[in-house]
Amino acid sequence: MEYIIILIFLLYGLIFGSFFNVVGLRVPNQTLFEEKRSYCDTCQRTLTWSELIPVFSYIVQKGKCRGCRQSISLLYPIMEVSTGLLFAWTYYFYGLTDQMVLGLLLISLIIPVTVSDIAYQRIPNKLLLFFSPLFFIYRLLIPLNPLWHSLTGAILAFILVFLIILLSKGGMGAGDLKYFTLFGFIFGPYYFLLLFFLSTVFGSVGGLITMRVKKVGRRSKIAFGPYIGMAALTVYFIGENIIGWYLSLF
Repeated sequence: MEYIIILIFLLYGLIFGSFFNVVGLRVPNQTLFEEKRSYCDTCQRTLTWSELIPVFSYIVQKGKCRGCRQSISLLYPIMEVSTGLLFAWTYYFYGLTDQMVLGLLLISLIIPVTVSDIAYQRIPNKLLLFFSPLFFIYRLLIPLNPLWHSLTGAILAFILVFLIILLSKGGMGAGDLKYFTLFGFIFGPYYFLLLFFLSTVFGSVGGLITMRVKKVGRRSKIAFGPYIGMAALTVYFIGENIIGWYLSLF
């Protein structure tokens, strides 16, 4: 029975991952609800039901639109699989608990933000504004201990990232500032500091890989949102273990 439930979460994750991809690509362009049916971004052809099956349709079509034969972005299958696996792992890790709800909310925010930042180097305000009340309600119902940690976490995140933006003269953007501040509210000050540290580590490694693969210079802009999201998920799943290991060293 347990494996069946995990499979259900995996399947729902694949479906939601497909939707999150569309959200991440179209919210910045304000075209999310422009059409009632899904369509090819290149030739504008309305897609059939068989072309909307997550991952499977990409494989069958060999990564190309049936109409114009233009390549379909790899973001679609990658984010669909990622969301499916994350949904399934969240249930496996926490079961049907309030922590599982938090995890599903985090994934539902992080995936479209990641897609948007990769595609446009933008973290849309609309996504943050949509999810912020949901996390606020969650923290009202399941507060951190002590209660004020959500507020202090948000304040710490805002001040720290704002100072970095000033000192680096635009090394980070306003979207990163808002994104970090929301995570500060969700996780509190201590876990936020871990999140911030991990995001810089992930971002540094990812940046070096990007420079080598794409042959770009150090001054080239790199989307930082995906690394913030990776750090947030790392803190969500194993943050307590990391902090416990760190404290055991002293």
